[in-house]
Amino acid sequence: MTFLCCCLSSLRYILYTSFCILSAGNVRLVGGNNSCAGRVEVYYNGEWGTVCDDYWDLTNTAVVCRELGCDETSNTMRAAHFGPGSGKIWMDDVGCSGSESSIFDCSKTKMGDQDCGHSEDVGVICSGRLVGGSRCSGRLEVLYGNTWYTVCAAAFDQQDAEVVCRELDCGAPVQVLGAAAFGKGDTQMWTQEIQCGGDEYQFALCPTSPSQFCSHENDVSVVCAVRLVGGNSLCAGRVEVLHDGEWGTVHDVGWDLPDAEVVCRELGCGEALTAPKSAYFGEGSGSVWISGLQCTGSEFTLTNCRFNGWGIEANHAEDAGVICLEESSAGLLESH
Repeated sequence: MTFLCCCLSSLRYILYTSFCILSAGNVRLVGGNNSCAGRVEVYYNGEWGTVCDDYWDLTNTAVVCRELGCDETSNTMRAAHFGPGSGKIWMDDVGCSGSESSIFDCSKTKMGDQDCGHSEDVGVICSGRLVGGSRCSGRLEVLYGNTWYTVCAAAFDQQDAEVVCRELDCGAPVQVLGAAAFGKGDTQMWTQEIQCGGDEYQFALCPTSPSQFCSHENDVSVVCAVRLVGGNSLCAGRVEVLHDGEWGTVHDVGWDLPDAEVVCRELGCGEALTAPKSAYFGEGSGSVWISGLQCTGSEFTLTNCRFNGWGIEANHAEDAGVICLEESSAGLLESH
């Protein structure tokens, strides 16, 4: 496996062909899609090990992100979202106050003294946040210093949204909304115009330029993912995708567990349990956008899978659904 290693201040960036690791001394993030996201691992007694998600909160996350030199975050990923680690589980019941310079300075149980399995390994995403919707949809806010800022919709485009969704581990963007679609922010307004190329792995790396005055009437919002509708939990329901400004369903011909795996992963809902057919969660309305999906199960987003093109003539009695493992996850669009 090839890799590239370079040094930047006290941080060591190691880019593998399959994933990124960002390490700062005795703490690293493993398994994420960029260098500021992944499973939290700490180095102790000559061995790397993981951290249990018991009582883990946003304050702990902020300490880890700050220690690694990444943007602070409001995204904590539980239940081995970035895959289970191996070896020791070094930390449990971590409780940071927020002022610590390292996770090792936070209160915790004795190193190695825990009652967890690797299915409870905690991960973090150090980034901006989406507010007012769900983890993968909402009003965009970015953290600079210790202050959150909203972003103006003027000149904010699909390329900017691609970086936001990628950094949040939310798949591909499906919609950019202005006019405070998810409500007006009450933070300060970011005074720079964002000019992402679309291939940046972190929003903070995008170029900026001075912008004109903007008010909260024009706060920008981003919708990153497919949605599940009609289920009794946030991680189960009829699969719907947004295309050409309209939500539509997925036809169940060829619909199987690998297809469902991609949806569950894209929405932060863990593994797929079942892939119901025949409008199990009720019939949708409008267009049937996708048919003949052929996912391998490893794709990052549903639209990366092979399918028969957009839009078919089909009956909504054949709408596809999914039931994911993490039914309590908050990483979804609203179900209604």
